[in-house]
Amino acid sequence: MSISIPYRVGIQQRVLPAYRAAFFDLLAQACEGGLSVFAGQPRPEEALGQPAVLRKAQHVQAHNLHLGSGRLYTCVQRNLFEWLGQWNPDVLIVEANPRYLSTPAAVRWMHAQHKPVIGWGLGAPPARGFWREVLRERFLRLFDALITYSHSGAEQYRRLGFPQERIFVAPNAVTPRPAEVPPEKPPSFSSGRPMVLFVGRLQARKRVDLLLRACAALPQPLRPRLIVVGEGPERGTLEALANSLYPETLFVGEKRDEELEPYWQMADLFVLPGTGGLAVQQAMAHALPVMVAEADGTQEDLVTPLNGWRLIPGDLDDLTHRLAEALSQPERLREMGRASFRIVAERVNLDEMVAVFAQAMTTVMRTGG
Repeated sequence: MSISIPYRVGIQQRVLPAYRAAFFDLLAQACEGGLSVFAGQPRPEEALGQPAVLRKAQHVQAHNLHLGSGRLYTCVQRNLFEWLGQWNPDVLIVEANPRYLSTPAAVRWMHAQHKPVIGWGLGAPPARGFWREVLRERFLRLFDALITYSHSGAEQYRRLGFPQERIFVAPNAVTPRPAEVPPEKPPSFSSGRPMVLFVGRLQARKRVDLLLRACAALPQPLRPRLIVVGEGPERGTLEALANSLYPETLFVGEKRDEELEPYWQMADLFVLPGTGGLAVQQAMAHALPVMVAEADGTQEDLVTPLNGWRLIPGDLDDLTHRLAEALSQPERLREMGRASFRIVAERVNLDEMVAVFAQAMTTVMRTGG
């Protein structure tokens, strides 16, 4: 990795999920002054799985105080200023989420020392109510630059009046640029049946139940072998549903890294019918066509008609129709898989993500925020 960031960098996160470890460690390699990540524990009901273990970056445990729930949820990180004082970063990157009540004071702390702060977020979809919109605009104006996952997120920030030259798009990634091309798959399905793969936490919002129902609704010749990789609170419920509705489903539990490789290699199509999306980039790195729900806007930079389908969220008929279309054309699926790989190799990978963060930091440091 040839990128060099000549600064001491601090990153604030509410929590530190395992999928972020590779990015933070790669970013830490580029930070000459070091990288410290300040993050705490999620609420038990969030079912985020094991926290990340950082090997290059420093992790400081935040003392999260969770307040309220649902639309009223907020979070206070009680030892944020202790960490800021000890680490004393040259530039601070924080989650651009107004629900985190400690953030404005942290920004003021940095600005009092004439140091910049970058906000990192999904974007800013229309708020419910005039005053919510006003408060969000005021919150975003605290930052010296914004990093977002997608061009739709960047456009949302621009519409709220944030300067376009201070908005940076870093597509969400969990794997580095592929070092080699995956082996070519045969033009027809192995054993005559397609294999559909889901990878993710087994939570209600992932809508694996919808995938089971869609597979069961397919004509018999198109019915795939369905493999579900992951653990979570919904596993028992989903297994019971699969037994009654689609017994061709195999639940294999949580798999990571090398354990996942055989499933990527066997799969013909990756499907994410609910929210989330980081496993999509992993699937594409293994030359798989992808089918994802349009949940938060980040999918638009990953999934195009060349490499997959964007689904209508929660629409069983749409998912069933798209599955039938995909599984009836094995040669087209292979072409789409190659397109997926090109997208990941060229622009959606951890290396490009680090490069965008470096560009944003260089911009705010050179211009004085």
